[in-house]
Amino acid sequence: MSSEFAAIDAGALPWEERYSEALGKTLYRKNLITDEDTGMEVRLVRYPAGVINKLHTHPCAHGMYVLEGNLVTHRGTYGPGHFVWFPEGEVMEHGATADGDVTVVFITNKPFQIHYR
Repeated sequence: MSSEFAAIDAGALPWEERYSEALGKTLYRKNLITDEDTGMEVRLVRYPAGVINKLHTHPCAHGMYVLEGNLVTHRGTYGPGHFVWFPEGEVMEHGATADGDVTVVFITNKPFQIHYR
């Protein structure tokens, strides 16, 4: 979809449940767009209250723009309106605080993979 205009009604998309074997928990996402040329992805991701993605790395950089709730990371906690960028290969963890879900716009710079420690 890299060369085509797109307008997506994210509110009309259902949340896709993604069970994580590594976490033993379910995360939720709405895939918005993937660039076929670069592998760049944009999606909405929701972590349920108290779910933190344990230490891991990615072979891609990625950013999270916090829409609702508080994003807990290995470098601090960030509320709505914050944009957090994780460099490729950084050992990280992120998720939701114990008192509420967090919803973010999740953006990668190339194809997404996750490698747990």
